[in-house]
Parts: sequence; structure tokens; C-alpha cells
Amino acid sequence: MARAFWRVPEVLKSARRDRTIVRVGDIEIGAGDFVTMAGPCSVETDIQLISTACHVRSAGARILRGGAFKPRSSPYAFQGHGLAGLQMLARARERSGLPVVTEVMSECDVAMVAEYADMLQIGSRNMENFALLEAAAQSGKPILLKRGMVATLSDFLRSAEIVLENGNPNVILCERGIRTFETALRNTFDVSAIVLLKQISHLPVIADPSHAAGCRDLVPALARIAVTAGADGLLVEVHPSPDDAWSDGDQTLSFADFDEMMVSLKPYVGLRERRNDPVHAEAIAMGEAQ
Repeated sequence: MARAFWRVPEVLKSARRDRTIVRVGDIEIGAGDFVTMAGPCSVETDIQLISTACHVRSAGARILRGGAFKPRSSPYAFQGHGLAGLQMLARARERSGLPVVTEVMSECDVAMVAEYADMLQIGSRNMENFALLEAAAQSGKPILLKRGMVATLSDFLRSAEIVLENGNPNVILCERGIRTFETALRNTFDVSAIVLLKQISHLPVIADPSHAAGCRDLVPALARIAVTAGADGLLVEVHPSPDDAWSDGDQTLSFADFDEMMVSLKPYVGLRERRNDPVHAEAIAMGEAQ
């Protein structure tokens, strides 16, 4: 297995003794606490975004997500508000106190997006856009890197390696489902990727159950699976009225759905954090040795 990843020396655990902790505002990802990032797929209006930001914060989310630029599969679908959307995100951050993560789609837009965002997202379709990866890395902002829909883990880590090699150590890996022969769901959630990435890399790993499922009814279950697999956080789509959302409504949680999911996650997150506690881990090891 080690040979499969020998071309990505900087992202492997052997490159450093401790795990990378990525700081987004005053939030730490990879330090042990579980971090949920939540918000709408698309930034639509100030009212929609601010109400969502305030609600997800009250439910326990630590970072606001929202798309100002949207890489849609149809040229006729809503493509995002662009600069106006970034300005809405800034206003929502001011009102809610949540730092912001949003996607950047072109190296030409990196400086503009970095002016408004606390973390830059590289979407699955751009995972191998090397010019964009280099420009995003050089912005100095933390990078949320999504796995490509048909990318192997080796491909995924090579893209992360590009960011690190361009002087930016603050990379978060995101498993968001991959394309397989299965057609019942939008994507196939590769939970084994979370386990393996945590074993071989020092970078934080989060999961996007919304895109992995493509169906809101499955999002909470996949979120619980991600926590159990050892993910450091979640990226979840939430909207005041999902059926009226301008994009990805089918996989988006309502406020009530999100509240229920966050409550359901608590015992799983608690178990995860106890496992990560050095004293608790030592007690478990001693018990197993007896």
C-alpha cells in the first residue's frame, strides 16, 4: 500500500511527527474537536443566507458554507452571484460571527474570493486544475480540497501535495462521494477513504454527506457514519426551504432536519472525542492488553 502513495511525500504522516491543525478564524480543524460546516449550496439573498447562518450556528455549526460561484452541470442552471454573492457572505459572517468557506473556480478569481473568504474551497471538478491549486495555495488562505468524482486516493493526495509544495500547509481533505457503476444514488460514499486517509496522512479529513447522498433523507445517516469512521468534521447543505432552493434542493436539509441531525450526532461525536483523548486512549489500550 505504501508504494501506491510514494509520489506524495509531503502529505504522508512520515513527513512530520504531529498532525496538521488548520485554523479558520478562531476554529481549529484537526485538533480533536469535531467541526461542522453548514449553509446553502448557493448564496441566493441576504435574508436566506443570514437566516441560515444564524440558525446553523445556534444548532452547533462552526463555519458557514455557501456558493457564490457555482460549477453547474447544465449551462442553463443558476451559476451563482459572483462578487455580489461574496459580499453577501461577508455580511452573513458579520451578523453570525461564523467564518466563511466558499468555492473558487478560476485562478483569475483567487484574489477576489480570498478578500472575502476565510477558507477557499477547491471543488471536485477542479481537483486536478493545477493552475488553480497553485494560485489558491499562494493566497495564503486555508484550502478545503474536495476529492474528484473519479479520482483515486493517490490522485487526491497528489493535488494536496501541489498545495503544500506551493508553500501552504493548511489543507483539509474532503470525501464527497465518487462515481461508480451504482445509479441508485447521486454518488457512492467512500467511507473507507476517510479511514485510510486518516491512517496515512497528517492532514485533517472531513466528509460531505450531502453530495455523497444526493438525497436529504440519507444525509444524517451518512454523517453519523463519517463521524464513526474518524472524520474531523462535516460539510452539510442547509436551506430555510430546500424545495425552493436554487440548486441541489434534493440533498439539502431544512432547519428542522439539521437540528435533528446535530442532536443525533452528539453520542457519536462524544465517543470519537473520547477515543482521541490521550488519557482515554491509554486506558483503552491497557484494558485491551489485560
